[in-house]
Amino acid sequence: MATTAAQVHIEGVQTAVPTRVVEPAGKARLVAVACPPLTAEALQRRVRAVLYYRADGTPAGVWEEEGMWVKESLSEALADHPEMAGRLRRRADGSWDVKLNDTGMRLLQATVELPLDEFLAAKDLPRKEAALASWTDVNADDPDMCPPIFMQLTRFQGDGGYAIGVSCALVMSDPLSLARFLLSWAGTHARMRAQSKVSPHPMAQYIAYFKHSETGRRRVRSVPLDSFAADGAGGETVLFRARAPAGAAPDGHYRALGAACLDKASEELGAAKVSRLWIVVAPAPAKDDGLWRLPGKTIIETCTAADGGAAAAAAALEAVQWSEMGLEELVLGTASPCMCPTES
Repeated sequence: MATTAAQVHIEGVQTAVPTRVVEPAGKARLVAVACPPLTAEALQRRVRAVLYYRADGTPAGVWEEEGMWVKESLSEALADHPEMAGRLRRRADGSWDVKLNDTGMRLLQATVELPLDEFLAAKDLPRKEAALASWTDVNADDPDMCPPIFMQLTRFQGDGGYAIGVSCALVMSDPLSLARFLLSWAGTHARMRAQSKVSPHPMAQYIAYFKHSETGRRRVRSVPLDSFAADGAGGETVLFRARAPAGAAPDGHYRALGAACLDKASEELGAAKVSRLWIVVAPAPAKDDGLWRLPGKTIIETCTAADGGAAAAAAALEAVQWSEMGLEELVLGTASPCMCPTES
């Protein structure tokens, strides 16, 4: 007798909007594309990060409460990071920007029909993780109607474990900037819980449930986990620590550095080298961390692998792990991540 494939159930879809309005209205962050026009395929390139938590014996009611706290703290954190709540926009002249219009980040709550340990033991874990970090393709013709960032809170069966998954378009945020945002949100989440600073009337979110309980139990959709295995093999993220050589000119250095990183990553993974690559240079963070960044805008361009040259040696590339970004500090409730992300 054939067994039924385990499913992931999307229990709810909400939008976390910033608690403060971006001023001035209409503010945007430029995305400078110094290469052929962005294709629909390029807009789907994204980083996917999934963090796993053990919460043995956590009652279902606590799970629902945690979901409420996540939305409240996420809205507060987005007020300090308005670009994460914005939308991609193609302007009349064909250029791109991130419109800071407080539209919000999509937030999903889900359950999966497997215990945490069984899920983590899956041979095709990198592919199945797509079920824990939902994504809807950005419409190239109408991008400002599509959320470029999704966060999903998923509870596992039986043992009370859960996961936080994030999918984010690379033109919106690079892995390091995404990690910074998640850490900022974790600090906000912990502070609000400690102060019991939740919205004055949080039960308003659940009025529809009490009036029509059958509506509250209706799932948005259910999808077999195995169906995600065909959703592309994805790619493995390799992170490097590097500093610009003394006296290096900003213009062109990041091309050489990017090519050098790709060359080193190919060696680390035993993968075939490519002749051309895309470079995404993210805006500088709010605080200077000693890394060279172009201020105020995201730059996207193509270059050749030959641009690497001696940049690898000059930059002293060092492979680092996600855990070195401090993601183990992303505590929810009393639980810390038991496993940090490795895929994108």
